[in-house]
Amino acid sequence: MNLNITLQVENFLARPLLGRLATASPDGQPHVVPVWFLWEDGAVWISSYQSTRKVIDLEKNAKCALVVDVETAQDGLTAVTLEGDAELLRAPQAQIRPRIEAIYTKYLGEEGLQEQDPQTWLNSPENLLIKFTPRRVKTW
Repeated sequence: MNLNITLQVENFLARPLLGRLATASPDGQPHVVPVWFLWEDGAVWISSYQSTRKVIDLEKNAKCALVVDVETAQDGLTAVTLEGDAELLRAPQAQIRPRIEAIYTKYLGEEGLQEQDPQTWLNSPENLLIKFTPRRVKTW
């Protein structure tokens, strides 16, 4: 499947912008939450705790969407919307930790990663990795 992920889209998603992840409960109730993310290897990677509503929703319904947007167009783009399916990766921790660290580093920098909060998050048994594989991409 060709998603038309251009260099322009790759560069936009590489910036430390907040994404808004949309999930739905089994009864169809939408839930939208801001997330830090990493675009890598054709997927969106999101760190989360197992007890969050987004994870609980995704356990029952893997379909989700992410929008990343800015108020004023940058390099010709104002927004990227991705729709697809999520997979929850819990273990082994040694395999998922490097991507989780990369997400935190994208937003906090190398020094920020060493602070108490991200270290607590990284070492929490609650932490997991969401792999969101898009089936459709729309930009404007």
